[in-house]
Amino acid sequence: MSTTRSRPESPAALRERFIRRVSADSPFYRLFDHLPDLAFFAKDREFRLMCASRRFVERFGFTDESDIVGKTDFDLFPARLAENFRRDDEGIFGSGKPKLNIVELFFTDQGIPDWFVTNKLPLFDDKGRVIGIMGIVQSFEGKKQVLQPYLQIDRALAYIREHFRTGVSITELAQIVHLSPRQLHRKFVETFGASPQAFIMKLRIQAACEALQKEGAQITEVARDLGFCDQSAFTHHFHRHMGMTPLKYLRQFRLRRG
Repeated sequence: MSTTRSRPESPAALRERFIRRVSADSPFYRLFDHLPDLAFFAKDREFRLMCASRRFVERFGFTDESDIVGKTDFDLFPARLAENFRRDDEGIFGSGKPKLNIVELFFTDQGIPDWFVTNKLPLFDDKGRVIGIMGIVQSFEGKKQVLQPYLQIDRALAYIREHFRTGVSITELAQIVHLSPRQLHRKFVETFGASPQAFIMKLRIQAACEALQKEGAQITEVARDLGFCDQSAFTHHFHRHMGMTPLKYLRQFRLRRG
């Protein structure tokens, strides 16, 4: 008399069976509620927030996750920031690939830039289709705890924060942190996925967006105040980062405000 042994489940089947048993009332992302300086979110194909960690929810003055479900970035952020986030999300939906170490620049009421580091990954259904995006956001101050080997960059960022409007020499910046320009470049790429030059330019363009939203803003004055050699150079870099000219951006903002 022979006995038939059942075949062991494959790792994929074992994992799928386990995940299906997890209750919707105990989502994995609740773990992020207990991680300092880290916020989690997930969106659907319509860019609507579907779930978020406590830190993400409280950041906008809400008390419960249900208060934020269904909202988009345009409901929560200034239009200029929401446009940037939407552009990143559209890129992920189009490529199916993550966007990592995105440096998101925010400005205080005093016009001082602060930044956060965002990582976004696509969410797939069981047929391999991208159905959403999940991401984590961490302040640079929080991320410093994880980036001990790169803390020399912190001095460079402090200098950039003070001088990005008047121009920053990469050679001078490297000297301040006691690195060679090549070492500084490597550490910036490792930390932020961008060269020091690209990082500084992104900061200048974000400052330009803030300036263009002010009443009576003039493109030539904004270009001059941010250290661009002429309006043509400003227009070139602005279009490269924002996907439109400063004039079109200014008109769109005034149209929305009107």
